[in-house]
Amino acid sequence: MELFRKKNVTETEEPQQKRTWQQNLVLDLKELFYVLAVFMIIYMLFFRVVVVVGPSMYNTLVNGDRLLLISSTFYTEPKQGDIIVASKKSFENGECIVKRVIATEGQTVDIDFQKGIVYVDGVALEEDYTYTATTLFEGVSFPLYVEEGHVFVLGDNRNSSKDSRNPQIGLIDEREILGKAIFLMAPGVDGTTEYNFFDRFGVIE
Repeated sequence: MELFRKKNVTETEEPQQKRTWQQNLVLDLKELFYVLAVFMIIYMLFFRVVVVVGPSMYNTLVNGDRLLLISSTFYTEPKQGDIIVASKKSFENGECIVKRVIATEGQTVDIDFQKGIVYVDGVALEEDYTYTATTLFEGVSFPLYVEEGHVFVLGDNRNSSKDSRNPQIGLIDEREILGKAIFLMAPGVDGTTEYNFFDRFGVIE
């Protein structure tokens, strides 16, 4: 009896139909679409890409460099030395600016424009990354206390940078920060960086 039942089940089973190559292609494209959609969502949440304009961060960054940022959604605690991108409505109608964080909330910044030295909480900074000394006064009075929820920023090319020394920019509200630059994706080229074009790819410090 048991054998008879098994035989009936086997006989009534319908053979599986093989998919055509067109059907396989459609399924593969659907899977690819879902993967790309997930990737794009992750990318929009975590990252963004900006292009450096101008010489203010020379020679750490040059005009035309394409930077990968970790989004402000997840970059919530700026630290001294971070290179950030911000958008300040009071400056150039909110165009992106790329600068280095020099001080964070609760710290006091002072600058000796005669000697070109920057002090944070009374300690002179060792700034190996600067291209020019900080000798350009732009209007903001020092010493300057960094208010809660703000950062003080400078460009690495101090004599060719509009930054927190300039009243149009001043302190950057952390809500104006778009993200932290973490990777140089596509180097720009100027007269002094052509020789090390390929060496400049990589993590930004």
